[in-house]
Amino acid sequence: MKILVTGFDPFGGETVNPSLEIVRLLPDRIGQAELIKLEVPTSFQRSLPVIERAIRETDPDVILSVGQAGGRAAVSVERIGINLSDARIPDNDGFQPVDQPVAEDGPAAYFATVPVRRIVERLRRAGIPAVLSYSAGTFVCNHVLYGVCHLIASHYPHKKSGFIHIPYLPAQTVDKPEEPSMSQETALAALKLALTVLSEEGEGNRTAQKNPSEKMSFHP
Repeated sequence: MKILVTGFDPFGGETVNPSLEIVRLLPDRIGQAELIKLEVPTSFQRSLPVIERAIRETDPDVILSVGQAGGRAAVSVERIGINLSDARIPDNDGFQPVDQPVAEDGPAAYFATVPVRRIVERLRRAGIPAVLSYSAGTFVCNHVLYGVCHLIASHYPHKKSGFIHIPYLPAQTVDKPEEPSMSQETALAALKLALTVLSEEGEGNRTAQKNPSEKMSFHP
């Protein structure tokens, strides 16, 4: 099993992006899953082509994207991506779309196809603040969540995809004392647990295919 894990480069004046920092710290394998780590530009126009190229080259079973969610205190496992790009600030290319669709020919929304509730439950059992989120915003994070779902629905129907937001790192809130943050150690533990769930699900699916009487599959 292969899992493509993506993190964004810094944006909005920040010098780090916790999503990329945490993705870089991941091991090469978790459980039965080989992890393929990818840096994605915080760019409406360049992010999806980078991910699509990696999908073609590595043929992962699951694509899990990770993003920064300043202002949130918990790990947010995203349930839904919407077909809207509407930026409060410019992206790293200076592009600031307003009321534009992610995909002209796409539906209004897509649900993530990884087991989002199971991930949240596993994180909470481990003592990590986690929530099931129903809004990934309308910036590049949502653009990637929706765009990858649309790509999979259009060309790779057997692959799964999801998106996780993590809070600021403590160092990012030195000049923003009112904003919540999460330690690098906790965020890394959270992402490892989420990937463990995906690895277990993938192994269960393979077992079910070998033993059709035992039905196991991904459930959002």
